[in-house]
Amino acid sequence: MSTFEFTILIAVGSLLAGMLGAVTGLGGGVVIVPLLTLAFGVDIRYAIGASLVSVIATSSGAAAAYLKEGFSNMRVGMFLEIATTIGAISGAYLAASTPTRAIAIIFGIVLLYSAYSANRPPKDLPTDKPPDRYATLLKFDGSYPTPGGEESYNVRHVPAGFGLMYVAGVLSGLLGIGSGAVKVLAMDQAMRIPFKVSTTTSNFMIGVTAAASAGIYLHRGYIDPGIAMPVMLGVFAGALIGARILPGAKVRTLRLVFSVVIAALAFEMIFKGVKGSF
Repeated sequence: MSTFEFTILIAVGSLLAGMLGAVTGLGGGVVIVPLLTLAFGVDIRYAIGASLVSVIATSSGAAAAYLKEGFSNMRVGMFLEIATTIGAISGAYLAASTPTRAIAIIFGIVLLYSAYSANRPPKDLPTDKPPDRYATLLKFDGSYPTPGGEESYNVRHVPAGFGLMYVAGVLSGLLGIGSGAVKVLAMDQAMRIPFKVSTTTSNFMIGVTAAASAGIYLHRGYIDPGIAMPVMLGVFAGALIGARILPGAKVRTLRLVFSVVIAALAFEMIFKGVKGSF
């Protein structure tokens, strides 16, 4: 395979990954690392480096469009990013002494349950339940566009969502994986934020986390421009396409796609944990 063919194939695969990452809130990295390592034989350290760049590209490409269209909740995203960042730092300190094989298997099992629960919309809250005091204090409640006009929503269980975001950060620091799945589920299932708002807000958040990690990989020399550039361009283009698809997509379809991707990631995590690939 020539260098030109190699570059084109990576760019096409990255474009599809960017579309998937934009509509599910996971970031293209979920697909990029397996694509580069299994299909193209790229060293996993360079694959992760390119993946981090792609996550930033997904976040940059999709988050700006979602914000303009009124989907992302920036107040929620900025607040929860505090927990994720603190968790990532904690996970980085724990990484040297914690057996990541066990964590990977446990995380895979949690993801399998997440894939199952994500396909079940949260139960409706009683209409007479008072607003969450933390959400009211921090002005988290908002609205998002629907075919029938603007639809308002109330954010619930802010402390629980903050705690889950910390866990997402710890797992990300321990395993070197993206935590978009946990972020979407925390907002969707725990905080009762509409699924489209959850995925779009997650797209913004994962870019902030990935930027810090990418700096470390760049310092260590694990970002190869010949690989990272077509990945970044492909994912960025795919993210823009995905941002146009999401407003008209059915929530049930998005949940199904999300569940399938999460289940695939879960099996990969469990397999690597049992095999000892971490």
